[in-house]
Amino acid sequence: MDLKLLKLVTIVAEAVISDKIVREIKELGATGYTITAAEGQGSRGVRASEWEGKNMRIETLVGEAVSEAILQMLATHYFPNYAVVAYVEDVRVVRGDKYV
Repeated sequence: MDLKLLKLVTIVAEAVISDKIVREIKELGATGYTITAAEGQGSRGVRASEWEGKNMRIETLVGEAVSEAILQMLATHYFPNYAVVAYVEDVRVVRGDKYV
């Protein structure tokens, strides 16, 4: 079986900015992504109402350079003003050549 070492970038962000984030990660080199609804509590607490909107979890498989570019973009454009968290994990992916 052919396994390739890639980076799994996971971003949890306000739904209102998820389309913009997806557009930017694709511009940085991500070839695909998965979005799911996310709920939870963090440093900003639990969302008080539907008025504030939902959170979305955006995941993408990329190479190391693209993962670093995504984190830099998030740090520059989103971390200061929005409820966003991001993390990167090393993953071994079957058919990994599809993602880089």
